[in-house]
Amino acid sequence: MQERRNPLKTTVIIPNYNGIDYLENCLRSLENSFADKAPAFEVCIVDNGSVDGSPEMAEQFFPWTQIIRFPENRGFCAAINEGITRARTPYVFLLNNDTTVDPACIRRLERRMDNDPRLFSAAAKMLSMKNPDIMDGAGDRYNALGWAFAIGKGRPSTDYNTPMPIFSASAGAALYRKEYLQKTGLLDELHFAYLEDVDLGYRARILGYRNAYEPTAKVYHAGSATTGSRYNPFKITHSSRNNIYLIYKNMPLFQLILNLPFLIAGFFIKTLFFCAKGYAGVYLKGLGEGIRLCTTPEARQRKFRFKPANFGHYITIQLELWLNIFRRR
Repeated sequence: MQERRNPLKTTVIIPNYNGIDYLENCLRSLENSFADKAPAFEVCIVDNGSVDGSPEMAEQFFPWTQIIRFPENRGFCAAINEGITRARTPYVFLLNNDTTVDPACIRRLERRMDNDPRLFSAAAKMLSMKNPDIMDGAGDRYNALGWAFAIGKGRPSTDYNTPMPIFSASAGAALYRKEYLQKTGLLDELHFAYLEDVDLGYRARILGYRNAYEPTAKVYHAGSATTGSRYNPFKITHSSRNNIYLIYKNMPLFQLILNLPFLIAGFFIKTLFFCAKGYAGVYLKGLGEGIRLCTTPEARQRKFRFKPANFGHYITIQLELWLNIFRRR
């Protein structure tokens, strides 16, 4: 890409796997953000071995994009990390391929980050592509039951017009400060997919950084475009597996002891929930895989070690985990 006199602030990173049905609309919406056809940001597509022609389509119709090709599907995290590593801008905007972006979205997220140097990430207002009056998410909450959930999902969008702090941003549409990513580390590729953004936000919180929701920055999301329905074996297995790993990785012993009764209750309730959905076996299998993952040398190496200097941040996080048990909106 050519050097510019006024360096751009943001690199948009789009992981793609057989996204032919969505990628063109996503890129077209980004192109609509350009003033006088001058790129307002870099765009990097990281392709996970697609065979549907989607990277070729991007090359043909959107020559202003950079395309990185993996020979096989290495997962969401590996694709994102490759894009972050190659980015030359102070911010990176992580974006799902099954989205379209409001023309002012990235500019408004940049402004939010510029105005608060403590922010690690700023989450966009994700709306349902089928029904833009309904929320898809305003960032994520995480609680002491071990549950992570999208704020506002399925609720009227008018209820979420106020900026607010969040536990973590959804990596489907969020701006991150690259300087801080170099301190927290990038997405953990042991996740492969699901909860990797909560893990990243958790690490940022341990270091004292903040995550925020910016309602003026809008993104429209199709949802489940890669894996299918909201509840499917792939998603349930990886989510439950990664939930165990998320706890192991980020909670020091004292925090784990504090939360153990809540975590047991949370996993029991989830087992009953998935039993009613016909997926109890799949869910329990994922939990077992998560326990096995935590015993591996790779997981032990990635564990976020407790440091006394961060003790106050752990206390703040713990109070939020308890409070979030009662907050579902």
